[in-house]
Amino acid sequence: MGITVVSTIAELKARSASLLAARGASGGGGTLGLVPTMGALHPGHAELAKAAVAANDVVVASVFVNPLQFGDPVDLERYPRTTEADLAVLDAVGVDIMFAPPVQEMYPDGEPAVRVTAGKLGELYEGASRPGHFDGALTVVAKLLHAGRPDTGLAPADEAGRQSYRAYFGQKDAQQLALVRRMVADLNFPVDIVPVPIVRDDDGLALSSRNRFLSAEERNAALVLSRALRLLRRRADAHEPLDIPSAEELVRMTPGVELDYLEVVDPDTLVVRAENCQDTPFTGRALALIAARVGPVRLIDNVTLG
Repeated sequence: MGITVVSTIAELKARSASLLAARGASGGGGTLGLVPTMGALHPGHAELAKAAVAANDVVVASVFVNPLQFGDPVDLERYPRTTEADLAVLDAVGVDIMFAPPVQEMYPDGEPAVRVTAGKLGELYEGASRPGHFDGALTVVAKLLHAGRPDTGLAPADEAGRQSYRAYFGQKDAQQLALVRRMVADLNFPVDIVPVPIVRDDDGLALSSRNRFLSAEERNAALVLSRALRLLRRRADAHEPLDIPSAEELVRMTPGVELDYLEVVDPDTLVVRAENCQDTPFTGRALALIAARVGPVRLIDNVTLG
């Protein structure tokens, strides 16, 4: 049976409950994976969906361009919408349901008066450059997590507390992933958040829906982001001082690339690691985050250190 497309929350819950009843363990319910996306799907999104399909009885992928995440109406308008191509990607990897709601379904009363706030962490890094972005992202993720959970058919959590309802997020959006995990923990959402590794092109560029807006020259210049991260990783693996300023200079000297930030942070809290990174041998674990504007496109990337 091929993928089913639904546009309302009621249809989504009914269809996923029906599939769980057919596929779940006899009398014990089944597992459901949710893959939230904004569409314009690329092989990185396909890997998210594959991970969900491999681990769950039923998989739902949402395709919704969330207006709350865009501070600039022009940016919202130009965000690519490729519904038919997205459907083909999801169908090919075995997703059961594509949830493609109109804005009115997600926000029936217009922009919500009450939103989830990302707090101080949401004001750092990407949040500093895009004020309110993470409040909008967390608000829609909260709504999608509620919408994607069927009313019946899920197996209970196991003895270790692992949920039968799981949501899949890419590690490229490291700050969003950390905030979603924090929201789920702080607000007691009955869902497990599953991270999926970054997918890169052969030349090292992290896949992004925005890469399509790069010219050939700009795309080549964008490779400096992953080169800078690999430089830091080599130093970390060798337990050398990271010498972050030299990695920053590598980016700044690349024509057409405007560095926003390059930070080495705690992988769980995203607090900047001021110690043990610059002048002394690197030990432990960290996450290197980078963001830069390449031509008209803002790109982000990250790599685990240690």
